[in-house]
Amino acid sequence: MPFIDITAQRQRLGKSIDEAVARVLDHCQFINGPEVMALEGALAKYSGAKHVVTCASGTDALLMVLMAKNVGPSDAVLCPSFTFCATAEVVTLTGATPVFVDVDEVTFNIDVNSFKRGIATARGRGLKPVGVIPVDLFGQSADHDAVAAVAKAEGLFVLDDAAQAFGASYKSRKLGTFGLATATSFFPAKPLGCFGDGGAIFTDDDELAHTLRSIRVHGQGSDKYDNVRLGLTARLDTIQAAILIEKLKIFDDEIAARNRVAERYSRALGNLVAVPRLAPGCTSVWAQYTIRLPEGTDRDAFATTLKALGVPTMIYYPKSVHQQTAYSHYPVADGGLPVSERLSKDVIALPMHPYLDEATQDCVIAAVRSALSS
Repeated sequence: MPFIDITAQRQRLGKSIDEAVARVLDHCQFINGPEVMALEGALAKYSGAKHVVTCASGTDALLMVLMAKNVGPSDAVLCPSFTFCATAEVVTLTGATPVFVDVDEVTFNIDVNSFKRGIATARGRGLKPVGVIPVDLFGQSADHDAVAAVAKAEGLFVLDDAAQAFGASYKSRKLGTFGLATATSFFPAKPLGCFGDGGAIFTDDDELAHTLRSIRVHGQGSDKYDNVRLGLTARLDTIQAAILIEKLKIFDDEIAARNRVAERYSRALGNLVAVPRLAPGCTSVWAQYTIRLPEGTDRDAFATTLKALGVPTMIYYPKSVHQQTAYSHYPVADGGLPVSERLSKDVIALPMHPYLDEATQDCVIAAVRSALSS
């Protein structure tokens, strides 16, 4: 039983993707070929964003926005700690300081009160808070209205990290239209993934989009030998763009299938474990289906039992970012991050993908019941 079944999707899209890749192989425009611009147009139409700038990874997408905003030493950027390290990694790469804040116990997304405390913590350390990176974790949108209100009051820009949640909505608006910009990832395991690394930035800001297009090609100006700023090699390969164009055509169908799997899991397991809950006005693309085990459950033993029954599991995240060696010296919001630390001890993710049939779901459900009863 695969944890994420990319092979099933490959079988569904085999011919169309083969033909899309073959077209690129025929025209040989492997860098910034016509499919790149076509994908950016399709993503803009899908999300409602004015501009889409594709790039080489979700990490580059975050970093490029910070570079465009000239974030650097003495600046602070607020980040939730219960997330993948890339959210904070990009802050450190600019020379700025990530200030870690806690998350909500139910949604696992940024806690606005901790966010406020984090701003005060940053200023108390002589840092200048300039931005916040809320994360739409496991496929569900953060509370963008609440984040935006605090950010506006404090003069911070909002960079939405939707690496796990592109395709989800908040109050009937697709992600990609909140804050200054939204970054996403097309890593193969994401709900919309390519066959390698890839990412994109969504924004309605004309000037920002222009700067981002420069940054992704070494900071070039009028031509490649007129470099007007520091930049990166951060382009999305044309072959990956061609693949994503085909995958985007079935994306909504796959999201609907993911929701059916999640609903079935929740009905069957809701009386045994803490199942994921959607906040009012939010949808999810269910990048992961993450449960919380009952207090006192041995998580390692639980995972071992499921593995013996043929069911793979994953733990996102056994350590919150502020607990990891490379980030343990950075500041955390006053009052600490107790929710993040609790979640890191008791969450575990079950298989989740659009091609998980009911018989396979029943095997997962039965295995969870067996593991808990033993």
